[in-house]
Amino acid sequence: MIDMGVLGECQTRRDLAHLLHTAVELSGRNRCEIAREADLHKDALRRTLCGERSPSLGETLRILASAGMAPHAHLLLFLGAGGDQATRWLQTDIALFFEELVGELPSALERVLGNQVHDVKPRWAKGTAHRVARLLADHIDELERKDALLGEGSASFGGRNG
Repeated sequence: MIDMGVLGECQTRRDLAHLLHTAVELSGRNRCEIAREADLHKDALRRTLCGERSPSLGETLRILASAGMAPHAHLLLFLGAGGDQATRWLQTDIALFFEELVGELPSALERVLGNQVHDVKPRWAKGTAHRVARLLADHIDELERKDALLGEGSASFGGRNG
C-alpha cells in the first residue's frame, strides 16, 4: 500500500527542490547559466530551488540536464525510490547506467519475452531486481578477475623483454 503522506504536495515539492538544488550546486555552474539553458527566468529557478514553486515536468528535466545530470534517471529515481536515493546518485556512473537500463528495458522485455510479456506478475519485480543486481555484481567480479589476469600477464611479459 502506498503511503499517501509521502505523496503530499508540500513534501514532494520539498524533496524535488532538494534534488534540484543539490544538482545545481554539484554542477559548479552559475545559476544564471542554468536558468538560461533550462529556458527559465532566474527568479523562477531560485523559487524552484528553495521549494516555493513547483516546476513542470519539462522544467525539472531541463534543470537536471543543464546541471549536467542524467535527467530521466534522476526523475525516475525520484518517482520510484524517493528524493534521497535520487540525490545520493547525482553525478554517478550508476545513475547513467540506470538511465540506459530503464530506457532499454521495455524493448528488451518485449523482444525477449514476446507474448509472455503479458504473463509477467507484479509480485516478481522485487526478486527480479535482486537477481539483476546479483548478475551485475557477478559480471563486475568477472571483469575485475580478467583485468587482474591481464595485468599479471603484462607484467610478466614486460619483465621478460625489459
